[in-house]
Amino acid sequence: MNRTTAEPTRLRSSRTSPWAWLLAGCAAAVFAAGSRWDIPLAAWLLPICLLRFSRASSPALALLGVLAVCLVQIGIYLVASAVPFNAMTIALGLTVGTVYAAPFALDRTLGVRLSGAARILLFPVAAVAGEFAIGAVLPLGTAVGMRAITQGEELALLQVISVAGPYAVAFLIGCAATIANRLLEEPDSRSARRWGVAFLTTLAVIVAAGQARLAFNPPSTNTSTVKIAAITPDRDLRIAASDLLSGESLPASAEAVARVSTPEMRARYVLIADQLLDDTRRAARAGAKIVAWSETAAPSTQADKGALLARVAQVARSEGVYVNAAIGVPFERNEVFLFGPDGRQLWRYRKNHPVPGMEPVAPFNNPVPVVSTPYGRLASLICFDGDFPDLARVEADILLTPSWDWPEVSYAHTMRMVRLRGIENGYSLIRPVFNGTAAAFDPFGRTLAMKETLSGGRHVMIVDLPARSVPTVYGRAGDLFAWMCVAGLLALTVLGVLHRRRA
Repeated sequence: MNRTTAEPTRLRSSRTSPWAWLLAGCAAAVFAAGSRWDIPLAAWLLPICLLRFSRASSPALALLGVLAVCLVQIGIYLVASAVPFNAMTIALGLTVGTVYAAPFALDRTLGVRLSGAARILLFPVAAVAGEFAIGAVLPLGTAVGMRAITQGEELALLQVISVAGPYAVAFLIGCAATIANRLLEEPDSRSARRWGVAFLTTLAVIVAAGQARLAFNPPSTNTSTVKIAAITPDRDLRIAASDLLSGESLPASAEAVARVSTPEMRARYVLIADQLLDDTRRAARAGAKIVAWSETAAPSTQADKGALLARVAQVARSEGVYVNAAIGVPFERNEVFLFGPDGRQLWRYRKNHPVPGMEPVAPFNNPVPVVSTPYGRLASLICFDGDFPDLARVEADILLTPSWDWPEVSYAHTMRMVRLRGIENGYSLIRPVFNGTAAAFDPFGRTLAMKETLSGGRHVMIVDLPARSVPTVYGRAGDLFAWMCVAGLLALTVLGVLHRRRA
């Protein structure tokens, strides 16, 4: 029988039950879901285990087992991140789980018709295509399931995304899985050993190059820096005045709109603004040249917003600083305004991607603002916008990302997800976060400052950030690598179909 049309080799080197591999994969999925529970090694072990189960089982059983584990993985993410289970999150979870199971299905059905490099590469290019499709089509961006997130603090490895983008990590993990399975299936094969040596050598070169990139660009070389302050409002007062991130759906009820516009609520809004402006003055007098507020730090009614903006402009002018004021109009607006040292408004940016099912403001479609200043080119996104790599790919030196998180998700969101955008595009990034983990990173992803804002009271984080970006291949080429993988998947699919027909 032609070897390429035969059933996949069945665990020649071990008598391990396929169910043991499935259980091991399920255990690894708990710690490879892109959540606060992640262990980087688990993300590499997960596809190895699931491929072993899949290749050693009947097609129907393989598909059901792998899909079950992928859905468990998404469920773990929702639980670990304290995301509520509702119709929308369940539907999105089922969709993402199915997409992440698809590469295993292709390997089990189409892969048996391929051999050599085609057999090795089918799974990794399918994994990249799946991640890319989720990030481009679904309203989740790359927040759920992206393999790069599981490696979010492995900086030497992550330097590869400055060249090939965040999907490169999925490709490496996918290659490791198929080559490891080839070695398990044919431990005495010289070809399998050569593949193993080639992959380990490639991975070692990537990590070594990442280490060299970090070593030859130490923080001490950042002679051009600017002092930036990240400010969050009083936690208890802001939560008491908050309805922007409530459970209300759109369109908001008349009762909800009336509730956020009462004289009592408007008085709270003024008090919060007073505190933010006072902290802005203090930060400026401590040397900050740029002040960035956390997401919707200053709530306001639409009628009162003009007066609030006038106060921000006056403080920016009197203190001679740039102020990125984040203002929220409940059920209507989530936006930021940048004011220059002369008091002029330099940008107005509305959030493009509200959190699905959790943030009752309408999505918007506006370009990321970029403004040239004596401290480099400034740009801004708002919180969840940072989980969309294509949106974050801008030519800037410093990205301001005002955010509002919750305790279960914030550390992973800041330290493992959003920091990837800075490495990809070579800019410094500061994330003022209300109710979570605020941090600032240099263009290589190194943490320059971090502050928990979960305790009561007001929080101010001041940090010296590099004011000049570092050019990256990804910043110029965009998602070229991801598109190459999509093209590779199509080519391998055609090859497998044609080979079957010839057989």
